[in-house]
Amino acid sequence: MRHINISTALCLSLGCLQLLFFATDLAAQVVPLPHAHAHNDYQHEQPLLDALSHGFTSIEADVLLIEGELYVGHDMPQGSHTLPTLKEAYLEPLSRIVHNHRGEVYPDFGGDFYLMIDIKTEAEATYQLLKQQLAEYQSMLSIDGKGQYQTGAVTVFLSGNRPMATISGESMRMVGLDGRPEDLGKNYASDLMPVISENYYKVIRWNGEGEIAAADYQKLTELTAKAHAEGKKVRLWASPDQENAWATLKKAGVDLINTDRLPELKEYLLKGYANH
Repeated sequence: MRHINISTALCLSLGCLQLLFFATDLAAQVVPLPHAHAHNDYQHEQPLLDALSHGFTSIEADVLLIEGELYVGHDMPQGSHTLPTLKEAYLEPLSRIVHNHRGEVYPDFGGDFYLMIDIKTEAEATYQLLKQQLAEYQSMLSIDGKGQYQTGAVTVFLSGNRPMATISGESMRMVGLDGRPEDLGKNYASDLMPVISENYYKVIRWNGEGEIAAADYQKLTELTAKAHAEGKKVRLWASPDQENAWATLKKAGVDLINTDRLPELKEYLLKGYANH
C-alpha cells in the first residue's frame, strides 16, 4: 500500500493506523447512513475517520485560503497556526480509501457520498485554488463535463462563500453548489445544486421539545416537497441536536440530518432503518 502523504503530527491526530484499518477490515462492518451529515467534521477528535467509522455519508469541512494554501478551520488564525491542509485532512485520505475500495468510499453502498466544503474566505480566489487541488483527485469525484454528468465516489459541493456565477458557467466542473430555499424554482439542475440548505430557525422556530406545531411541520414538508420535486436534498443547519428533532425532521422529509453527535445519530438512524 502506498504511503499516505500526511505529516506525522496529523497522522497522530487522525489515527493513521485506524484510517488504514478503515480502508480494509472496518469498512466491511460499517453501515452507511444516507441521512447522516457530520457538521463541522474537522472539530471531532479524529476528523473524517470518526464520521466514516460511524457510517456518515455527508461530511462538512470549512476551508480557509491562507498564503496560497487551503487549510481546514472555521476562523482565520492570528499568526502561526497548526491547521491541517484540506489535502492532508480530507482529499488524500479519501483518495486512499476509494482506491482500496475499488472506487467507493463504502463498499457496495451505491448511494451518494458528499464532501461539503464551506468556503470561509474570499469566494473566487479560494475556489480557483480548490479547483486546482481537486483536479489531482479527479478520478474519485463526480464530474459534469459539457453537460455529461458522471457520478463519482465523492460528490463535492460548496457552501459558504460560493462563486455561483463562475461555477454555473463552467463547461467542466468538479463541484456543485449548496443552494438556499430562494434558489428553488430558478432552474438550477440537481447535478449543479444537489442540496438545499438553510438555517433551521429561518424556516421554523420549534425548539425540538414536545410535539411540533402543525404550522411549523407544514413549512418543513412544503420545503422538502419543493426541493424533492427538483431532485434536490434538504439540510437544515443549527437544528436542535437531539432525537425528538431528528425524528421530526426525518419524517418531514429532511434528507441530511445535521449533527455534532455522531454516535447518537448513528444509533437513532440504525434503529429506524431496522424497523423498516
